[in-house]
Amino acid sequence: MPKKNIVLVVMGVSGTGKTTVGKLLSEKLKYPFFDGDDYHPAENIKKMQSGTPLDDDDRKGWLIRLNQLALEHKKSGAVIACSALKKNYRGLLRAGLGNNIQFVYLKGSFELIKSRLESRKGHFMPLHLLQSQFDTLEPPLKALTYSVEAKPSKIVGDIVKELKQ
Repeated sequence: MPKKNIVLVVMGVSGTGKTTVGKLLSEKLKYPFFDGDDYHPAENIKKMQSGTPLDDDDRKGWLIRLNQLALEHKKSGAVIACSALKKNYRGLLRAGLGNNIQFVYLKGSFELIKSRLESRKGHFMPLHLLQSQFDTLEPPLKALTYSVEAKPSKIVGDIVKELKQ
């Protein structure tokens, strides 16, 4: 287990397995899990469903709400799945958390992620918006980074090992 309780933000473009890895990680660490998509306002979901990518203004209120959620769990720990594609988005998520937040970046090639999204049903983000996510992505410099080519259980095991150090 980690040396201290922290908020872990599992991030990456749609289709990287943020929810799958996040849920497994929360079970392993005995932290609550929160899917950032559940906190999007209705207008954001409608915009994505219509095929229009979200812009920074669309995301700001959503990210502030996720930061509030993280602050509520600063001492007890939590796992939050959230795309957090840009550096400034991660800055909004990090506000007030100091060293009590750690980003976990799940990365993969466009082709692999596209094939995953093609087989996923029922998500509100259409496949054709994937390229806009890759275009927006600013890979984090300070994050635990894992390839999504590995099995989720392996990724979670590696994260837990890293957090123990």
